[in-house]
Amino acid sequence: MEKAQLKPLPDDPQVTATDRKYIERTYEIARNAVANSNHPFGALLVHNGEVILEVENAVATMRDVTKHAETRLIGEANQKFDLQILAKCTLYTSTEPCIMCCGAIYWGGVKKIVYGTSADQMMKLYSTDEYNGFSVKEIYNRMAPQVEVVGPLNEKEGLEIHASFWPEYLKSGD
Repeated sequence: MEKAQLKPLPDDPQVTATDRKYIERTYEIARNAVANSNHPFGALLVHNGEVILEVENAVATMRDVTKHAETRLIGEANQKFDLQILAKCTLYTSTEPCIMCCGAIYWGGVKKIVYGTSADQMMKLYSTDEYNGFSVKEIYNRMAPQVEVVGPLNEKEGLEIHASFWPEYLKSGD
């Protein structure tokens, strides 16, 4: 497969105009993460229509593989807000959360997740191997069906961010 011709998936039919606005912001955060020498991922938390927390990936700069945008967001949110607030929040993330992040989101009590770029599509950009991971929808259908998952959304923009980052990063060996 020629990676440059990867076709973005269509938007999830459940997507709203509000979701679009916040996913655009997560893509801005992801670009900022790259500018700060990190991997291209961003997440934010919305409560009652207001962003209450924004976080970028910090795996490289913090030298900690658990500092994905979503795990950082949940870690900080749990220190700032009680579980009743988090249960009423929506977590927006630039890219579909990994299994580790799904666990953190679940234990953090967030009941809705909206993601931009699918993990499967992102992996196709830099790997010739078949992606054998679970989709976030599959994970939550099995583990916590009460958690609503919406995505992908505006995947074209997310794939462009990843395509501009991963090939050079992987060549550098960091």
